[in-house]
Amino acid sequence: MKRVTYFLLWILALILLFYFLRMPLASSEPHPSQVTMPLAGQVIVLDPGHGGVDGGADHGDIYEKSIVLNTTLYLRDYLLGAGGEVHLTRDRDKDLAPEEMKGYSKRKAYDIRKRVDFIQEKNADLFVSLHLNSMPNERWKGGQAFYYPGDENEALAEAVQERIRETTETNRSAFSTSNIYILKRAETTGTLVELGFLSNSSEREKLLTDDYQRELAFAVYQGIIEYVQGEHETGNQVD
Repeated sequence: MKRVTYFLLWILALILLFYFLRMPLASSEPHPSQVTMPLAGQVIVLDPGHGGVDGGADHGDIYEKSIVLNTTLYLRDYLLGAGGEVHLTRDRDKDLAPEEMKGYSKRKAYDIRKRVDFIQEKNADLFVSLHLNSMPNERWKGGQAFYYPGDENEALAEAVQERIRETTETNRSAFSTSNIYILKRAETTGTLVELGFLSNSSEREKLLTDDYQRELAFAVYQGIIEYVQGEHETGNQVD
């Protein structure tokens, strides 16, 4: 009887030993609450250009508004995954003007003002407006980030441009301008990114694919991460 008891105790001890060996040590992995997300606490507004009656740049039945919206949705997901609080000026094919408003120019003017208001209402730390370009000459290709003069605007645009340059195979640099309404009027750090040219046949073909849209979104995402994690002596400012 004692032998049976000892045997059963021995089996139980082996089971307990196996169980405890499989348990992770308390200090072997960080608790989720101890992990710092790179964009934690950052409020980011994403602005897919155009929408609704305003298709933006086009080539036949291919419209800027659709490609930039898809790309923005991918970018949103990347930013959320990094802990950012993300808001979109639009998440479907529409502009921000009231449905009953008549006149294309009137709708356009109302729409851009509402986008600026949206950025302000969200108290955004930064915003990124995504667009596509088109030129009569097909040779133009590649992406470019634009910014309103100001140290933080320049830093964000340059960080994004560095990544866009790699993805779209261009040698362009971030460009300072005082003529883009949303950059001038939004009182926060921001950049407007032209992701490529619909007028360039090879680039247009890539822009229509989900894979390339994801690549572009990831490039902008990397630029944002590098800007937020970078060391900047100046605070948010708009001259």
